[in-house]
Amino acid sequence: MSTYFPSGTGLAEKRRWYVVDAAGQPVGRLATHVARILMGKHKPDWTPFLDMGDHVIVINARRAIFKGGKATQKVYRYHTLWPGGLREINVQEMFAKHPEWVIEWAVQGMLPKTKLGRAMARKLKVYADAEHPHAAQRPEPLDLSRER
Repeated sequence: MSTYFPSGTGLAEKRRWYVVDAAGQPVGRLATHVARILMGKHKPDWTPFLDMGDHVIVINARRAIFKGGKATQKVYRYHTLWPGGLREINVQEMFAKHPEWVIEWAVQGMLPKTKLGRAMARKLKVYADAEHPHAAQRPEPLDLSRER
């Protein structure tokens, strides 16, 4: 009896493409499902130190929703590296300007903060509307209501 152990060879050829519709989905729950697929935790041969995940295309990011008080209380902070350069922007303003950034940052916050996590984040494509340029990859629709 030998135990199967995945090697790093051939992982890129086995990756699948999924398309997720964010319309009406809460941002946090959408991000957790997408992060699991990017990491590859939905696969039975998942290994923590290999990038086993698949590619994910998120469409209709503009129509995602926030639950509870997050729509009014959530704030993004960044620093300009100048003295007194701490800037804040609330989620409503960010969502109006760049809805795809809100989804990307939510997913990236759930990925590992390593080189492996950055490689996983590169497989995420987010678009504000329903059109995307990845039709040649033949992405499969992924229904998040069945994912539990």
